[in-house]
Amino acid sequence: MLLDRLRTSGVLIFVSIASLYADANFSVSGAPGLFLFPLLLFFALGTAADLCGLLLRAGFPVHRGVILAATALIALSPYVPVVWNTVSALVPNALSPYPVDCPIGQMGWITLAGIVATLIFFLDEMKDYSVGSDPSGVLRRLTASMFTATYVGLPMSLLVVLRGLGADDVSATGAGNWGLAALLSMIAITKSTDAGAYFTGKSIGRRKLIPRLSPGKTWEGSIGGVVVATLVAAACIAFLFPAISGADSAPPLGLALLLGPLLAICGMVGDLAESLVKRACGAKDSGNLLPGLGGVWDVTDSLIFASLPAFLCFAAVA
Repeated sequence: MLLDRLRTSGVLIFVSIASLYADANFSVSGAPGLFLFPLLLFFALGTAADLCGLLLRAGFPVHRGVILAATALIALSPYVPVVWNTVSALVPNALSPYPVDCPIGQMGWITLAGIVATLIFFLDEMKDYSVGSDPSGVLRRLTASMFTATYVGLPMSLLVVLRGLGADDVSATGAGNWGLAALLSMIAITKSTDAGAYFTGKSIGRRKLIPRLSPGKTWEGSIGGVVVATLVAAACIAFLFPAISGADSAPPLGLALLLGPLLAICGMVGDLAESLVKRACGAKDSGNLLPGLGGVWDVTDSLIFASLPAFLCFAAVA
């Protein structure tokens, strides 16, 4: 079990580092995050597939393929300007860069994708509907499908937008990589919460947090996780940002006092949210795609709820 966990973690870390390195050094101007496309697609589809499996296990008659397509549509929608600018850089005579005054922008594509995804779910139901169809089955499938696509797709799409923050600042060393530093900081802060909570809870944990959902979590461990997350946030601002995007580009150090606790709490809520669904469905792990780690959702659970506050905090100082 431990060996499987180490192997799987090693592969994920290697692929992630390779993708991040390529994105930092080889992305074309105006197209930040291009090399993170496969990684984002894997985590988005893997998380949605795990959730679909749990819903099917609990008796929800969802259509897995339709949900995966809708989730990918929402999660990858901010890539429209990225792909546009990449093609423009490769064949400048055939396509102009993405217009800066486009009313849709990048965030607008997420809204459009959400509307199209909703339309897809309704069309899927219309295709199979008959007079004798079970109305409760139709409504349960619609609500479960929309929940899955938005719960997974919207936060994942924000990671793309987070990566693009500061990409227009071409005056500093490491131009275009400010958003990459923000994305790495968000992941490091959120994941360090898990480690801090685990080791603090093992050492001095006494009072259970929510034993009916996660018996191993304690109040002491949670506080330890918040403290560790705040320290990691300060380290990211002090060292990671200057290393990746230039010495003068780092956010104010005081941001760590907000960013650390906020991402830690949201990450822990995301972890408990997954525990709630797994317990409701009678499952121990969300899936088995990642040997030793469980399902993909077991990796992304804390990042999903942390993506929005991370984006808002970094966007405010970008």
